[in-house]
Amino acid sequence: MLFFIALSPILWLVLALSILKMPGHKACPIALAIALLAAVLIQHMEPGQAAMAVLEGLALACWPILLVIVAAIFTYNLSLHTGGMDTIKQLLTAVSSDRRVLILLIGWGFGGFLEGMAGFGTAIAIPAGMLAGLGIQPLLAASVCLVANSVPTAYGSIGIPLVTLGSVTGIDAAQLARYTCLQLAPLTLLCPFLMVVVTGKSLRALRGVWPIALVAGTAFLLPEILVASFMGPDLAVVAGSIGAMAGIVAAVRCFPVTEPEYQMEGLSDGKRVSFSQGLTACLPFVLIFFLLLFTSKLLPAVHDPLNLIRTTVQIYDGGGNHPYTFTWIATPGVLILLSAFIGGRVQGAGFGEMLGVLRHTVVNLRFTVLTILTVIATAEVMNFSGMTHEIADTAVQAAGGGYPMLAAFIGSVGTFITGSATSSCVLFGKLQVDSAMAIQADAAWIAAANATGACAGKMISPQSIAIAVAAIGAPGSDSQLLKFAVRSYAPFILFMGAVVYLGQAFVH
Repeated sequence: MLFFIALSPILWLVLALSILKMPGHKACPIALAIALLAAVLIQHMEPGQAAMAVLEGLALACWPILLVIVAAIFTYNLSLHTGGMDTIKQLLTAVSSDRRVLILLIGWGFGGFLEGMAGFGTAIAIPAGMLAGLGIQPLLAASVCLVANSVPTAYGSIGIPLVTLGSVTGIDAAQLARYTCLQLAPLTLLCPFLMVVVTGKSLRALRGVWPIALVAGTAFLLPEILVASFMGPDLAVVAGSIGAMAGIVAAVRCFPVTEPEYQMEGLSDGKRVSFSQGLTACLPFVLIFFLLLFTSKLLPAVHDPLNLIRTTVQIYDGGGNHPYTFTWIATPGVLILLSAFIGGRVQGAGFGEMLGVLRHTVVNLRFTVLTILTVIATAEVMNFSGMTHEIADTAVQAAGGGYPMLAAFIGSVGTFITGSATSSCVLFGKLQVDSAMAIQADAAWIAAANATGACAGKMISPQSIAIAVAAIGAPGSDSQLLKFAVRSYAPFILFMGAVVYLGQAFVH
């Protein structure tokens, strides 16, 4: 009985989001209310402590999670406003007129870059819209972008899912990033091949383009592993996506693609983009990359002093408490905002214009803000009241030593429910660690599996499907996309369960 009471907020979210089709901003506040009632009435948590747990959840949601999301999407919206994104589109389509190459370059490379910089659906909406605008069949454009977005999801929005997972579990985010990268490595290599097969609806579509697909996966994986291992999650996918785009461009020159059935006409308007135009268009993203690089742990002379500018407060004072720290300057959200304002000014936008774009961004994200605030507050109440521990104990008793097979699946359920890898990590991060400790498995490896599973859940999330449908302008096609996504999700999650289970022997 206690297990089902502890699980009640999650069961409500599954019911509300997948069956009742309630929007997240309505379902998640109710989940918070259910968690509070269960914590106070059943788990005997003091009402004052329950309130402080909610307050700590709100603090975690605002800084740094919502700050990063708002800053990243503001950067993209500002690029649209200044016309910089149109120039970036011209640069990408000048590489090749082959449909398969364009799907790899825009869906895999540029989509991965957007996921690393902004996340939150931009890596589905923007590439899918661009591909459909180029003349690629809309459902195909949406399908390949759902597949492409699966692998980078754990590192979205400047690594915020793994940073948050580290905050929730107390495990170093760099270690989580390294393990997540290793777990996803086989799928990172295979994903470009799958995108090409989906494009041509046959393995024959790989003819003539398989070397480019191989380079796309390898050039993504190697920089990602290096950055994740030595810097942490912030720039891992950004580095990987830049490597992938550079690799695809180089591979197209080394292995020219000449298959007539995949050639597309009328892509170029005949105008060349100069180096200065391209640099100006990309400047906000370039600045983000370098500012995050220069303030990372690779440069302790910069990183350490900036990280001293912080405030530490004790919010929750019950059992299992720890002080919460607000880092005011050396945090990705602040650096992204700074880059956006500098880049926007160079692109010709006035300060008032940029504030208008920022205000418009915040207004459009208001329901998302409410969703994230309440889902993270729910997770904190569940953690501090012992509800998450109760779920973990039951899961371990049921699965025993085979629990690692389920770890990625649990992470995928969290993303399916919330549409967010970050929220999944908040909901189930502590559960994964508690379960790992109960079976004496490596806690970091099992916690990383939550982020790995979140990547699979992103494909089938109703939020992702809705974003893709909106991007291609095809209302009513949700069920078709979901059917395709489920066919990709099933082997993904089974494979990841095997990877996590077998891989624990090497890391423990």
